[in-house]
Order: sequence, then C-alpha cells, then structure tokens
Amino acid sequence: MARISIEGMEFFAYHGCFDEEQIIGTKFRVDLSLETNTQEAENSDELIKTIDYQSVFLMVKSEMQIKSKLLEHVGRRILNRLKSDFPEVETATVKVSKLNPPLGGKMDCVSVQLDL
Repeated sequence: MARISIEGMEFFAYHGCFDEEQIIGTKFRVDLSLETNTQEAENSDELIKTIDYQSVFLMVKSEMQIKSKLLEHVGRRILNRLKSDFPEVETATVKVSKLNPPLGGKMDCVSVQLDL
C-alpha cells in the first residue's frame, strides 16, 4: 500500500454561505492524499498500473467548479467522486481551505478535512 498526495491545488471558486461569495468568488486550496496498491507500478514503471495524478487533479477541478455553500459539502463530493472514478483507492483524506475568508478579521484560511 502506498500513500499518494497531491497538495496545494489552487482554484478560484464560488463556495460560501454569503450571497456575495457565490457572486464574486475567492481562492481555495485543496490537499488530497489517498492510499492504493502501487506494487504493479513499482515493478513495471507503467502509468496505467497506478493512479494518474493529472486525472485526479482534473476531477478535483471539476468538483470545485460546482457552487456549494459549505466546505464540508465540497469535500464530501470530492471524496465520493474519487471513490467512484478510482475504485482502487482504499482510503483518502481531503482538506479544503478557503483563503482569506470574510469572517470579520485577519486570517489565512478556514479548512475542513474529511476522510473516506
């Protein structure tokens, strides 16, 4: 079993509970790690024998384009789609962060981390 991580994916998206957030949008960061058996890829050096990182990135990107009120909802959609598109994934963790959230004070981000 191996852990594959794709960290620091950045997206401009329209998630949030405030109407303004769904109109003007903001930046988000997504970190995703997953566990899968990579033994065949380790021995063959063939991309087809493992998870294609670009395919995972494009899947996350497409989920980030769907407006949601809650980061929890975005994270669960990403995990559900990951399991659907890549059934060889055993476990996964996603962290969705909203950068510079409009909460009335200075902060880097708010984040939600969910497990599959």
